[in-house]
Amino acid sequence: MILWLTIAALVIAVAAGLLNVVLGLLGRKPNDLGLGALALVELVLVVQVVVAIVAPLVGNPPSGNPVEFWAYLIAAAVIPVLAAFWALGERNRWSTVVLGIAALAVAVMIWRMHIIWTVQLA
Repeated sequence: MILWLTIAALVIAVAAGLLNVVLGLLGRKPNDLGLGALALVELVLVVQVVVAIVAPLVGNPPSGNPVEFWAYLIAAAVIPVLAAFWALGERNRWSTVVLGIAALAVAVMIWRMHIIWTVQLA
């Protein structure tokens, strides 16, 4: 993984998570701002998928288990989508908090993917 991409993804995911948690605790229902922030997290994850496909082809393979990395990446890419469906299906303040928790969970998974790619030994 690319360090600056990891840092950018972490900043975006944490910011989206905190924004949605605060909006939810203030009593806001899911809206364009919260869902847009989560969509930005999903966009960064799509970029990460492309990087994860290209990086080994240009000589930057993961140092850890590639299956574990891909499991984290696929799960991280599915979490925001499922959270958005949940929030749109059950529109209340706690759905907005769920959006935030989903984004924060993705942030943790992004950091773990970085560790698998760069630090772990297979």
